Amino acid sequence: MGMQKIVPPTTQPTQHLPCFDARDLVSETGQANIILDDQMYVLRITRAGKLILTK
Repeated sequence: MGMQKIVPPTTQPTQHLPCFDARDLVSETGQANIILDDQMYVLRITRAGKLILTK
């Protein structure tokens, strides 16, 4: 299951960085846990369609 998504050329980032659709990262609840080193963060999509990353 690849998480990387193809982005249409009009929105293609100028740098060669990985590009992910946030909706592919979160569960049906609109949230996902992200771990960096020994810290856990929560990525959340709000009702307004914004992204929030909290510790």
